[in-house]
Amino acid sequence: MSAGIGQALQDGLKNLTFKLGGEETERKLKALARRSNEYGVDPFGMDLDYVLAAVGPLLWLYKNYFRVRTYGLEKVPRGRVLLVSNHSGQLPIDGAMIGTALLAEANRPRAIRSMVEKWVPTLPYVSVFMARCGQVVGTPQNCIRLLENDEAILVFPEGTRGVNKLFSKRYQLAEFGQGFMRLALETGSPIVPVAVIGAEEQAPALFDLKPAARLLRMPAFPITPTIVPIPLPVRYHIHFGDPMRFTGRPDDDDDELSRKVKQVRSVIQTMVNEGIRARKHVFW
Repeated sequence: MSAGIGQALQDGLKNLTFKLGGEETERKLKALARRSNEYGVDPFGMDLDYVLAAVGPLLWLYKNYFRVRTYGLEKVPRGRVLLVSNHSGQLPIDGAMIGTALLAEANRPRAIRSMVEKWVPTLPYVSVFMARCGQVVGTPQNCIRLLENDEAILVFPEGTRGVNKLFSKRYQLAEFGQGFMRLALETGSPIVPVAVIGAEEQAPALFDLKPAARLLRMPAFPITPTIVPIPLPVRYHIHFGDPMRFTGRPDDDDDELSRKVKQVRSVIQTMVNEGIRARKHVFW
């Protein structure tokens, strides 16, 4: 009985995705290539039908709550690619909106893979949900396998430093890690810079309650105007930049890698600054 209910719910959510997306989006999503084994999942556990069901509520948020506007989606190349974005908002909604854009708005829709922290697989239920939606523990080995399989990977090099930044530091990019650049050089993958405008205001953090963070073993415990980070109905603007290609070796010294990483960070910061100047208001 529970399996039947679960399948009915999945089918209902998938139909919601098609209804919200419209006939053209439904046609393109149904034509997506599937790389499934005999259990209906890919080697990392992703189930495309599960993804199409899960995106239904996200697509409603995308269209009706955050009213997302995208720019430059056509710049995302086919085949392997690293999408490198700024990160903010206390909750990883920015990643969900980027993924929804690539799935529901692109001329050639694709289900992107996001990297999650190593502790996520330890969470009951959540770990299965994330795997079925295509999210993968962000080890170098996993990323290389996905890129060599011509997948699109979303990376937030700021990590928790970005998502938990205080409102006083909004739209000021934290330092980037070097891991994504090593992956790009190892696999010959282009990097598409992505700038998200709006997420900084969705749940502005006034201060970080560090004792609570230590008690709960969390990287931060942000206090927002609503006490907990309930996202406000800001308007999202997502800008995709021109692909960046780098040459070199993944084992180059840190100074050489740092120079390349700073180029990407500088491009994204410029895109963020230009995006802020171009928008008319936080909420519309």
